[in-house]
Amino acid sequence: MALSAAPLTIECTDGLKFTGEIIQKTPAYLQLRAEGVYTNLSWGRMSQDTLKQLQTMAANSNDKKLAAFVEPYIEIPEEEVIKKTQVEIKPVSRLERPEKGSLLGALAKSPVGLVCLLLLYAANLYGAYEISVVRAYAPALVCGLAAVAPVIAPVIFLCLPTKLPAHAEEEEVAPAEAVAIALPSAAHADAAAVASAAPDHTSAAAVQSFKRGQFTFNRRFIETKFSTFFQAVRRGSDKDTVLVVKSGRGEYVANRITRIAASDLHLEVLKGGATQEVQVAFSDIQEIQLKPRDA
Repeated sequence: MALSAAPLTIECTDGLKFTGEIIQKTPAYLQLRAEGVYTNLSWGRMSQDTLKQLQTMAANSNDKKLAAFVEPYIEIPEEEVIKKTQVEIKPVSRLERPEKGSLLGALAKSPVGLVCLLLLYAANLYGAYEISVVRAYAPALVCGLAAVAPVIAPVIFLCLPTKLPAHAEEEEVAPAEAVAIALPSAAHADAAAVASAAPDHTSAAAVQSFKRGQFTFNRRFIETKFSTFFQAVRRGSDKDTVLVVKSGRGEYVANRITRIAASDLHLEVLKGGATQEVQVAFSDIQEIQLKPRDA
């Protein structure tokens, strides 16, 4: 009340000055009385010096109402605005970049990288084994070179042609009926006559044997030697013959070859009074015999 009763000089932004007592304070204006005349002065019309003076008066008199009306119209210096809005950049910890090096070296430095390398190495050895089966090379040779020279060795063997035996695979075993038996003397003429009169079972009883080492068992060999066994119904001289396939897992007597792939074949065998299909890998076959069904 004492501050309101004391005369106060208000300076406006247009240069005009008003001196009087504060009568009323509202959010829109400040009312002064000067010589019996009441004047309403809006807060935005007052100069910055007057507004700061009123702010100081409000602080000294603890007039929160006046301070709340004046504060929005006081301009904040640019330095203070910059200081209040300035963003302080604090240093943060950063991960160290790994040293430059080879890809394999970088993989070897982490557990995940080591696992990836081991998987790739195992895939390299498995691929080498499959290539050795397809190209008919010794698995130990191909896998051993792949272990020393990964990727490169399997690719080289894959580009090589399929290994064939030195002798011709198409060589047929001479039939037994083509072998001429010379009788040493005329004393055996009767025996020869009796033998010639009897039914000739020599060709039927002949057994052809194909052993590993002498022949290479692969798809081409099977399709060439035993082409009639791919037929559902066989005719001719081979209709009463069977295939005896001896492998590391056992011996199979087959009536027909149902399917063949690059690394194995499927045989139709008679087991327990019913037919059954058996898969046999070429690398597991030790011997194949072609013989009569009742032999």
